[in-house]
Amino acid sequence: MNINWQEMMVQFVGGLGLFLFSIKYMGDGLQKWAGDRLRDVLDRYTTNPLSGVLVGIIVTILLHSSAATAIITVGLVSAGFLTLRQSIGVIMGANVGTTLTAFLIGFNLGNYAYILVAIGALSIYFVRTPLFQNIGQLLFGLGGMFIGLDLMSNGMAPLANLNSFVEWSMKISEFPLFGVLIGIMSTFIVQSSSVTVGILQGMFDEGMLPIHTALPILFGENIGTTLTVILASIGTTVMARRTAVTHLLFNLIGTVVFLTFVNFFTLYLEWLMNIFNLQPRMVIAFAHGSFNIGNVMLQLPFIGVMVWLVTKIVPGEDSTVQISASQLDEQFISASPSIAIGQAKEEVIRMGDYSIEGLKKTWNYFETFDRQIGNEALKIEEVINSMDRKITDYLIRVSSQSLSDTDSTRHHVLLENIRDIERIGDHFENIVELIDDIVANRVQFSAIAKQELAEMYELVLQNVEAALYVLNTNDYTRIEQIEKREEQIDQLERVLRKKHIHRLNKGLCTAYSGIVFTDMMSNLERIGDHAVNLTESTLQK
Repeated sequence: MNINWQEMMVQFVGGLGLFLFSIKYMGDGLQKWAGDRLRDVLDRYTTNPLSGVLVGIIVTILLHSSAATAIITVGLVSAGFLTLRQSIGVIMGANVGTTLTAFLIGFNLGNYAYILVAIGALSIYFVRTPLFQNIGQLLFGLGGMFIGLDLMSNGMAPLANLNSFVEWSMKISEFPLFGVLIGIMSTFIVQSSSVTVGILQGMFDEGMLPIHTALPILFGENIGTTLTVILASIGTTVMARRTAVTHLLFNLIGTVVFLTFVNFFTLYLEWLMNIFNLQPRMVIAFAHGSFNIGNVMLQLPFIGVMVWLVTKIVPGEDSTVQISASQLDEQFISASPSIAIGQAKEEVIRMGDYSIEGLKKTWNYFETFDRQIGNEALKIEEVINSMDRKITDYLIRVSSQSLSDTDSTRHHVLLENIRDIERIGDHFENIVELIDDIVANRVQFSAIAKQELAEMYELVLQNVEAALYVLNTNDYTRIEQIEKREEQIDQLERVLRKKHIHRLNKGLCTAYSGIVFTDMMSNLERIGDHAVNLTESTLQK
């Protein structure tokens, strides 16, 4: 049989490009439609493994990518927003959520694809309402996905009559591990299991692959999508790397189990085909869905064992900051608002401790230019922001209760404390970004400039630590010392600005390094101001 290989490859690659773009475009539309609250959903509703599975399913449907959900989960674990145990449930749910695309393809809406593209395009370009534009983007991506899939399927169709291809597919039936390897590599290359499953559906629909050949490839595709997450975890915390390994282990165990019983699984799929008269594409969708749902049911009861196992596989001490607001008991809000305010104060003090840790790591980053240390400082800033939201929300609910004058004052002071600590986090985040510029642009600081900044940093750090000590102990004897140190900081800033201008005039430093120097100094001075604010608000009690 003569095959026009050039035409076939052009059609397949073109279809693949359209398919990839459409899935990404559709996912972007879903995310905009859902709003930018995916991290908060993962943070808030993963209290147990089962709820984690449900959240993983929902977030993956919105993101349209299990790898994206897993990468976000790794980031949240790395920042301390999720524990390893919570993350496992989310990852299991992500594997189930990613099957949605296969089922959409299985419905074979190809006949309506151009109508969907037309409606989507009209909504994007002629309707100004954001909601309809997002829905239009979703419909455009959905239609483009079917058009791309049809192009790929039609391009590959001649292979079904090629003897060498038929012999190759039969060898995969005889050696299923080879099929698993093909699935792993193809998904890793394309970076999307949804795409490779879609290609597999098209090939199965064209009669190019029997079910015995398609299943090992399908299992391998579930493993391939974990490699992206493994790469994303490199250089993160121990807990984050354990989360990525869990994702790999989960799919690896599932593949081994389903390969062992692949004959029974094939009989089950044939039974479904006969009972529901399933079209070929839907058969693969059911195979994909059954594999992932069955895998979750199989491994969910053994999450504790999985935590133990990945801890052995990825050993080491973890430096993840845990941010669960353990002191914020909802029962105290109505039962005893005074105790609730006391609990909130404990969390505010802990939030302040994180601000000190973040400030120290920021300066350590300036001294070493170690990117990992800079990332740790930024993660602590994320922790501070999260605690800000949690404690503020808790205090707002406390304010709905009847409070004494004393408790009302304590309540007001804590809200001011939260604002100042959060601003300290913002300022050391600014300094981290300035240090990033120093590294990226190879900015050179003179030894005297570094020494001057170090002198100011030490004064600022001492004031923040002292202010938080006053907040924690109500020891007002340190306030006078804090105020004197603040005067030193303000005077030092004025002196250092003059010295900087002098160095600039003499050509001892560049204009750009001077800008970075003054910006770092300004952020340190503002941190000092917020330290003073903490003590002044404490005096209101």
